[in-house]
Amino acid sequence: MILPACFKYSKNENDSSALMSSCIVFKIQQKSQLFSVFFLLSLLILHSNAADYTYEIDCNNLRMGQYICPHPDYDFIDQKTQQPKGCTKENKARVLCLAADGLICTETRNNTFKKDIPCKWTNGYSFETTLLLSIFLGMFGADRFYLGYPALGLLKLSTLGFLFLGQFADVILIATQIVGPADGSHYIMPYYGAGINIVTSNNFTYRVPQYDS
Repeated sequence: MILPACFKYSKNENDSSALMSSCIVFKIQQKSQLFSVFFLLSLLILHSNAADYTYEIDCNNLRMGQYICPHPDYDFIDQKTQQPKGCTKENKARVLCLAADGLICTETRNNTFKKDIPCKWTNGYSFETTLLLSIFLGMFGADRFYLGYPALGLLKLSTLGFLFLGQFADVILIATQIVGPADGSHYIMPYYGAGINIVTSNNFTYRVPQYDS
């Protein structure tokens, strides 16, 4: 072992001082190496314990950040409606979700579960078709007939689209998606397309106060 050499006696004071200094440096390096080895072993033990640890929980009560919804490997978009599969008139769709690592759902006994997410219920009305009808045949009320407004369609037909003023107004209203199908459904348009979400306010809407800087 090299450690006893640190305590070798020397009549020369300079040699003794140098020997003691090297001894202290050696001890510090040895302790630092031991601490590093101990720290790495502790991390390996904690990582192995965490990898084997699972927690069973009701996944309906998971918080944001504890799950991904919908499941990234799940094709949840209906190609016909361009909305989540199973979208209902209540604008909700039940899709497959993925819980975070280490969480097991009590209802499925694995890390997947089903959850309702918001969607836009469609009933066969295409946004592109409606806009083209409004631009080229709006003076005859074709767009209003298509959307399910026969009275307005007849009125536009008999007045040539209110002398084209009504046609121009409908083009703007349809392009901004303010006017939609009469049955309350949404337009069929690409899921990741240029959809507009109209934000409304009521007596229960909280407005964040704006302070002058």
